[in-house]
Amino acid sequence: MHEIILCKLGEVVLKGLNRHSFEAKLMSNIRRRVTPFGRFRIYSRQSTIYVEPVEEGCDITAAYAACRQVFGVIAIARAMPCSKSVEAILENARTYLGDALRAAASFKVETRRADKSFPMGSIQVSQWVGGALQDAFPHLKVDVHHPELTVYVEIREDAAYVHAPPESAAGGLPVGMGGHAVSLLSGGIDSPVASYMIAKRGVQLEMVHFVSPPYTSQAARDKVLQLARELTPWTGRLAVHIIPFTEIQEEIRRSCPEDHFTLIMRRFMMRLADMLARELRCKALVTGENLGQVASQTMDALRVTGEVTDLPVLRPLIGMDKEEIVRLARRVGTFDTSILPYEDCCTVFTPRHPKTKPNPEEVREIESVLDVEGLCSRAMASREMIRIHP
Repeated sequence: MHEIILCKLGEVVLKGLNRHSFEAKLMSNIRRRVTPFGRFRIYSRQSTIYVEPVEEGCDITAAYAACRQVFGVIAIARAMPCSKSVEAILENARTYLGDALRAAASFKVETRRADKSFPMGSIQVSQWVGGALQDAFPHLKVDVHHPELTVYVEIREDAAYVHAPPESAAGGLPVGMGGHAVSLLSGGIDSPVASYMIAKRGVQLEMVHFVSPPYTSQAARDKVLQLARELTPWTGRLAVHIIPFTEIQEEIRRSCPEDHFTLIMRRFMMRLADMLARELRCKALVTGENLGQVASQTMDALRVTGEVTDLPVLRPLIGMDKEEIVRLARRVGTFDTSILPYEDCCTVFTPRHPKTKPNPEEVREIESVLDVEGLCSRAMASREMIRIHP
């Protein structure tokens, strides 16, 4: 028999009558992620999804790493199947986990008997296999409370499985079950983390990025595309919609008071994201805004920038400290790219003294001198879309 991957379900098991559709979507997402590493059989049994190689040459290490980043999987283990007898289970544990057993000072065996027709109970199996393993590895001490190694035995419908302690996985819900949203992706630390957090709730994302050549460079654009690539192991394939923003920013600089530059720029970004969302039938916008972090993220400023759309604006970082966001960015894998010193359009024409308590009526009056509809239409007409795959 070949080594297989066991993917343990998280919140999916709580979904009641909808559970089947969640499991089907999760298996589809796993199948797509492991396809580059060989042919695998993907199936579900008793709150576990099995990823089983069906041909020689499958890269199970790479498949395991990919499955660990699939939202909807809460824990994951590599396991070795065997026939359902205690003798076969013992031999399986001795050979498959031999190196780990020799390296450990203490151990215990934990059995889960999902197949209730098996003649021995879970405790009996653990005692029998544990005693035999201690005979085979005399240096081992049994410690049922704080063992250095736990040998897991799972007796299921098709076979018995032996594995070491499972590792934590991505958690959350399968991407695609939470609807579709447009996420505003800049080159900073926050927006990739916000995208990750919303994808973890099962949302399929469309990314939008604004460029302002010649004020922003090709390197800055490439940086954002790299951030999107670094998100795809978690989110799956992404489309990045790149919208030119130079004309809008120059018109704002010509026609609006300096202290309102950032606010009005943010309003245009929200309008364009709203237009894209409606075209793609997305139901929400996602931003990396964090309350009080910068002048455009005060409560008054958020009200002003958010009023140009009636779609829900999801702000998963709104109450987080910067240290928490940085810690999560490192875990996601986007931090090192985010801190590369390339400008983005949010830093173009930054006011020296930005308005922190804007008045909505005043902002609307200032904005009235601009051809809002024409500026947005031209920007949308010139956009491009780049597909990013894991």
